[in-house]
Amino acid sequence: MSAFLKRLFVTAIAVGLILPFLIVAGVSISAESNISFPPKEFSARWYTELLTQKDWLIPIRNSLVIAAFAGLLSVTIALAANYVLWRLKSGFGKLVFALGVGPFMLPPIIIAMGASVFWAEMGWYGRAEATVISHGVFFVTLPLVIIARGFAALSDDVIEASRTMGATPWQTFAKVIFPLVLPYIITGYALVAIISVNEYLISYMVSGFAVETLPIRIFNNVRYGYTPVVASAAMGFAILTIGVLLLLSMITDLLKLLGASRD
Repeated sequence: MSAFLKRLFVTAIAVGLILPFLIVAGVSISAESNISFPPKEFSARWYTELLTQKDWLIPIRNSLVIAAFAGLLSVTIALAANYVLWRLKSGFGKLVFALGVGPFMLPPIIIAMGASVFWAEMGWYGRAEATVISHGVFFVTLPLVIIARGFAALSDDVIEASRTMGATPWQTFAKVIFPLVLPYIITGYALVAIISVNEYLISYMVSGFAVETLPIRIFNNVRYGYTPVVASAAMGFAILTIGVLLLLSMITDLLKLLGASRD
């Protein structure tokens, strides 16, 4: 393939990815009450409605709270699992790690249906706690894999030096291991939170409309009467995701943490 065709191919992919974003952005700042692109007049009315109307503020709050606690639960499980596996270094540990990767190998609808049946049997269907636990458990694969890279990068010399100086296992973990893997923990937490905020299927199957998250609210809006405020909500998702990733890239080596080679 010639250099020209390669550039053309890459350009076509870039346009295909950017064009929907530009259309949604245009709709979100249109003064029209229906779908209008390109906008004839510009207005921030839909962003104002998104950030002032109770019908939207409650789902936004629900999504952010669920994402915050789901991320915390997920990285706690992943950190504990990786620490135990790092200490054991056994074949059984690799099997446990493989089971942790399992949720990402299953179709989301299967996971969502299983969670729905489980929480219904437990009597927790329709509760925010059920959504938090479901997101925290089912998205644990990301921090599990990312934090594992942090433990793999630990130097045996540093750990041995800590032990030689009389540090207990807890002191070694708290003062040596944890600070070294902290960038990986932050990255895993941020990615789980982003996915949780954007997740619809599991949230709906676990809580229905009892705990309305922002994706569920968007679905309801489209189903019962579409307004361009949905485009504003979509742009909010995009801005949040881009902002978090930019922040991560500033405080960590994001590409390296995600496994990219710097060679």
